[in-house]
Amino acid sequence: MAEQDDPSGFRAGLRGLTTRGRAFLAAGLTAVVCSYLLGQAPLLRVGVLLAALPLAAAVLLVRTRYRVASGRRLTPHRATAGQEARVHLRVDNVSRVPTGLLMLEDMVPYVLGPRPRFVLDRVEPRGHREVSYRVRSDLRGRYPLGPLRLRLSDPFGMCELTRAFNASDVLTVVPQVLPLPAVRVSGEWAGYGESVSRALAQAGDDDAVPREYRYGDDLRRVHWKSTAKYGELMVRREEQPVRTRATVLLDTREIGHHGSGPAGSFEWAVSCAASVAVHLLERGFRTRLLTDTGESLPDTAGLTVGSVGESVGLVLDALAAVGLSDRAGLDQAEEALRLEGEGLLVAILGTLDEERTASLGRLRRRAGTAVAFLLDTGSWTGLDRPLPNDGRESDRPLRLLREAGWTVLPARAGDAVPDLWRQLDRYAQAAGADRGPTRKGASG
Repeated sequence: MAEQDDPSGFRAGLRGLTTRGRAFLAAGLTAVVCSYLLGQAPLLRVGVLLAALPLAAAVLLVRTRYRVASGRRLTPHRATAGQEARVHLRVDNVSRVPTGLLMLEDMVPYVLGPRPRFVLDRVEPRGHREVSYRVRSDLRGRYPLGPLRLRLSDPFGMCELTRAFNASDVLTVVPQVLPLPAVRVSGEWAGYGESVSRALAQAGDDDAVPREYRYGDDLRRVHWKSTAKYGELMVRREEQPVRTRATVLLDTREIGHHGSGPAGSFEWAVSCAASVAVHLLERGFRTRLLTDTGESLPDTAGLTVGSVGESVGLVLDALAAVGLSDRAGLDQAEEALRLEGEGLLVAILGTLDEERTASLGRLRRRAGTAVAFLLDTGSWTGLDRPLPNDGRESDRPLRLLREAGWTVLPARAGDAVPDLWRQLDRYAQAAGADRGPTRKGASG
């Protein structure tokens, strides 16, 4: 809840005169001058009446001491691009006198639609009114809503004053997230293989690593064998589930993408990154979002299984605000992957030259499994280009990445991310046949 600013002063009332009020004032002053020049006393009385009416309305409106509070609620607070969101406004009259006619106008960016306006009739003392409106954006981003403006008017329409509330909110429009099928991703993850999970599953109370008791610890966690051994109260440590690592690399280079707006290759890439990251998080992966600038979200190592929704929210909020970069290469991202690039690597890549392709090929050695969505960005410009892998020079990055051990999924305008992700089953089966029955894949 927030109360509106209360500008006062006779000057504010004069500035708030409407066209009707200014016309009455001008007519009154003209009548007064004419009565003086022509010596007509009745005309003087008419002129004074015409001029006094808008001035009295302005004084009355300025001296009005409405105490009005407002609140705003968003449903949902985080909307998907192309999805409608509803904004609920509540206006409370916290004074002991009823209000007059109130006109509300909420400030919203033009991309969300026209500014909503409402007219509220008399609000009783301690009463309230609720109104709502819908907003929709096809472009992801963070959009400010507010402040709410309150326009007060006298009954004759002679004067209007605008008072603004202080509070505002932010509507986050996130990229579209598509549900992906559960497929088998070929390869293993260093340090996080099936043997580690099995060892943890077979560990019993005798294998627990205790620590000394601290004030506030649950007594049910007391480890009595260790207490007897060390001669002081010992408790079991909190079990930390082992989570498979994954990195989602998003290529945001402006020179690597074509098209503009929701129909451009970059927006397709952002939606793909969101779908993959959410899919991996929901399946227990400790997922990190990385861009070509080297910026990444804090990893989700400290988040529990029950806080997957929080991790998903962090990823979507970051992708809602990500934009194109002016970098020419992937040096910063490559450095971040060299430092901590173990586990599953999923890259959504735009146009690559031979040098960038070679660098990514070398990074494959650090990752347990590397999957690349390689965008044919020319298809987003409306040009009729042949499919990749037809032997043309422009398809050289695709061949080089596959030779380096990447699982490459060529993507064109109109392709669905779930259909491309489903192709990983075919690659996993082929890889399993080459390795033999001793190697196992992981579900992702």
